[in-house]
Amino acid sequence: MKPVHITINGLPYTVDSDQTILEAATKNNVFIPRLCFLKDVHEEANCRVCSVKIEGQKNLKPACKTLVTEGMNILTDDQDVYDTVSMNLELLTHRHHFECFKCSREDNCEFLDLLRKYSIDNEFSQLYGMFDEDNYYYQDDNGVMIIDSSKCILCGRCVSVCEKQSGLSVLNFNNRGNKTYVGPALFHSLDDAGCIYCGKCIGACPTGALREKDDIKAVERVLRDPKKKVVVQVAPAVRAALGEAFGYPIGTDVEGKMFHALKELGVDEIMDTNFTADLTILEEGTEFIHRLEHDGPFPMFTSCSPGWINLVELYYPEFIPNLSSCKSPQQMAGALIKTYYADKMGFDPKDIVSISIMPCIAKKAEARREGMGRDGNLDVDYVLTTREFARLIKRRGIDFRNLEDSKPFGMLATYTGAGAIFGATGGVMEAALRTVSEILENKETPIDFLEMRGTQDVKEATYTLQGKEINVAVVHGGAASKAFLEHLKTTDKQYHFVEFMGCTGGCINGGGQPVVTAKDQEKYDVRSLRASVLYKIDEKQHLRKSHQNPFVLELYQNFLGEPHSKKSHELLHTTYKKRSPYAQIE
Repeated sequence: MKPVHITINGLPYTVDSDQTILEAATKNNVFIPRLCFLKDVHEEANCRVCSVKIEGQKNLKPACKTLVTEGMNILTDDQDVYDTVSMNLELLTHRHHFECFKCSREDNCEFLDLLRKYSIDNEFSQLYGMFDEDNYYYQDDNGVMIIDSSKCILCGRCVSVCEKQSGLSVLNFNNRGNKTYVGPALFHSLDDAGCIYCGKCIGACPTGALREKDDIKAVERVLRDPKKKVVVQVAPAVRAALGEAFGYPIGTDVEGKMFHALKELGVDEIMDTNFTADLTILEEGTEFIHRLEHDGPFPMFTSCSPGWINLVELYYPEFIPNLSSCKSPQQMAGALIKTYYADKMGFDPKDIVSISIMPCIAKKAEARREGMGRDGNLDVDYVLTTREFARLIKRRGIDFRNLEDSKPFGMLATYTGAGAIFGATGGVMEAALRTVSEILENKETPIDFLEMRGTQDVKEATYTLQGKEINVAVVHGGAASKAFLEHLKTTDKQYHFVEFMGCTGGCINGGGQPVVTAKDQEKYDVRSLRASVLYKIDEKQHLRKSHQNPFVLELYQNFLGEPHSKKSHELLHTTYKKRSPYAQIE
């Protein structure tokens, strides 16, 4: 790598020789449009929206694939470039069904932003539906997420991210010509194709072709039903990202405004999921101690992430015995809402509507899993993603930025710092170690286990508890999880406790969080910025270990008995089973 001298739009710049024109321009705040480009994920130059003119070269070149050279003279916005980019965008609009007023990406659609910037007429939307005999449109609505090829511009970003981050390649291009569409193979639905619902494809999509199943309408109805008691739980990671939907910088804590917004919406009670994160540690930590006392089975795997659970059940069922039997904090909260809460409030569980606000689309599927309810009623009735929650606030006309901070007003909304960090990769492990180490050592132990923090794909550490070396690991993302499970099959190292998360970065980077544009993904370390919110919340708490939460202890004393009691197992634990992708063709 050496410095080279180039000119962009008549101005001189010194850049690195290993940079593309797009990288060099972006670093120097020179605008070049991009659409299919997603750094380190999809760099195939499919859309040619980043076309530029290079002096001495006959044709326009894609800035995302063309390396700079000494003396290169580049034009990014003359008439030829403008007309070419405009034409490429017009061609892409031919496939796109415009219904922007109700689209999930109405506020942050990368495609729409470029159409506006290049003054592309909306006349192309009139063509939609006129060529049914010649064009094929694919739609999959499985109750969790939606693929709608009428909005797909075939950029390929979702295909690449499914391969590189989930490690599954569930999505790919099917058919040829004007019948090309993105989806699972052989016309199968996502529900049958082995998708774990990590939602990385939604975050990569520049339009609304991939999105979560929207449950806002159903929630709006129950909020207006005087016969229903609406109880809402909010996951730790939501408060670390919700503000982005209202113009706040990435890494802004909006917890207080979030709770106030719930009041404005007319919610009856809040049960913070951080509370049941603390509860999970008591159950999961006790389970780990039992395994230590009875020599396994090891390693024990955490079970908080439904995307990770999907991965094990679908692709690595031989590891099911290693999974903790604990439900996720969402499902623990749902079970308590329909039992403990119902009794305390004097309500029939059938009259309670349990809603969760989650950073994850897999939570929608988890809420419908077998055993996640009783007497024919689900423990969690509706799951809204962070994005849906933001849209609901906006549609109600709530001025989020000018809301005063508020605190939860429900019975079980108190949490420790350990509960807060659940949303970041390594947070569950660190929270568990804070409690397990203190119980086993029978003395006060450290609060911070810094080896568990950071965004490396795999983090490992060894701790000595009761004179025994305990090997732990933290793994996040589908691709890294698959690689680590393969490693476990061959290694001689005995791991005792492993935290897995289906999404890279953990829940703070979940498939239901606000979508970050491709350009901003290049500029910011999104995972670290969001995680920093949760660690700051942790540091501010007076109590930072889950077993110190007085309301969790009171719950055991008055209702559950003790961790791993018969009552706890009935409400807070579950089972897993082998499933097969493409089961219908086996």
